[in-house]
Amino acid sequence: MPEFVIVIVAAVAAIIGVVVGFVARRVVAANAVRHAEHYAQRIVAEARAKQKEIVHEGKEEAINMLPAAEEEAREGRATLQRTERRLLDREEALDRKLTAHEEREESLRERQSELEGEIARVRELQAQQLTELERVSGLTVAEARQSLISQIVDEAQAEAQHRVREIERYAQEDGEERARRVLTTVMQRIAADHTSEATITVVNLPNEEMKGRIIGREGRNIRALEQATGVDLIIDDTPEAVVLSAFDPVRREVARMALNTLISDGRIHPGRIEETVAKCRQEIEVVMRQAGEQAAYDAGVPGLHPELIKLIGRLKYRTSYGQNVLNHCIETARLGGLLAAEIGANVADSKKGGLLHDIGKAVDHEVEGPHAAIGADIASRFGVSPVVCNAIAAHHQEVEQESVEATVVQIADAISASRPGARGETLDNYVKRLDDLQQIALSFPGVERCFAIQAGREIRILVRPEDIDDVASSRLARDVVKKIEEQLQYPGQIKVTVIRETRAVDYAR
Repeated sequence: MPEFVIVIVAAVAAIIGVVVGFVARRVVAANAVRHAEHYAQRIVAEARAKQKEIVHEGKEEAINMLPAAEEEAREGRATLQRTERRLLDREEALDRKLTAHEEREESLRERQSELEGEIARVRELQAQQLTELERVSGLTVAEARQSLISQIVDEAQAEAQHRVREIERYAQEDGEERARRVLTTVMQRIAADHTSEATITVVNLPNEEMKGRIIGREGRNIRALEQATGVDLIIDDTPEAVVLSAFDPVRREVARMALNTLISDGRIHPGRIEETVAKCRQEIEVVMRQAGEQAAYDAGVPGLHPELIKLIGRLKYRTSYGQNVLNHCIETARLGGLLAAEIGANVADSKKGGLLHDIGKAVDHEVEGPHAAIGADIASRFGVSPVVCNAIAAHHQEVEQESVEATVVQIADAISASRPGARGETLDNYVKRLDDLQQIALSFPGVERCFAIQAGREIRILVRPEDIDDVASSRLARDVVKKIEEQLQYPGQIKVTVIRETRAVDYAR
């Protein structure tokens, strides 16, 4: 029973506690709501006050900004009005220009129509004029055009030829003066002795008895000497002298040296002859090599092939019109170097070309052809530059000169050969050879005149054009060459040039 009461009391107490808690929570909540409402009312009141203040400030600011905005609006309207006025003015100007352009185009179209009419009338008049000109002159338009073109071309060619002659005359006068100055300077700077030297072909004997000993029993000694040397010994009625005859100057020198050695020794028989000739040949080889080396040193041309040195040395015993060829080559090299230095050409190539320009004469008795071509071929085989090879081949103008150095070598060769005393050919022999060439050319029909030039290396034949045509000119050149080869003896080669000229002459009255 008491437990039941406790339970009931506890339940009642719990209910009362719940009710009291609920009531207390309602009271607290009501207080909180009232408090929140009061806070909210206060915030709203403050906000309304603030709003009134902001609105008031905004109204004042708007009132203050209104004049400025109105002023800016007035300026904008003024600017807009000015822009509109400018656009209107520009549009009016463009309209005026367009109107003027249309008027001009209309005028141009009218002018074009008038011009087209004028052109048509001019063409019609030209056609009538051409027809009348053709009728009067008897020439078609093409023929008249060709005649006019020919006349203009002739006048232009005449004027060009006149100008060319004036230029050539001026260049020749100025060139001759400059050439004289250069050559005078060069010849003043070189000091060389005259190189005139006679070819030694006679061996003097101590007495007439020596002739018999040279001939030997039944001529065995002279035959052995001729066989060993390749030289013909001529023993005639000339007292105490033996004449040596050979185209090869080196063989002739070997024979001369061997014969002098045998005469000095006194022992002359076939065995001794062969031994002496072999010894003299070896001595000559040494002398030629030394002479070639000395010539290269004197000329200032280093680095030559040993075979070229040997061939240069052979020229020690070669003469041309009495002039020693080796000395002539050295002098030509020096002159060429000085000339090249004066005019700004290649000095080394000019010296080398001058030293080697006559190297073909060392073997021209063994090889067919002119010595210039032979020398150029030899030089090219031993690695000489093409410029120097051309200078060698062209120093007698047998081929075209391809460089300034080739011209320098030709001039230096001519200076060395033409100095007084350089060559000893007699005037009678020289004139006779030129006269023989001219007589051979004049012996052919149709030949009007002929001239032997370049010391007899070339002959120029002028023919009558009415008697000999172009084909006959070629045939005449071959016939003259054949007759020269049959009748004359000459070194190197002779160039035959046949000239056929036709002239048209008229007179203006």
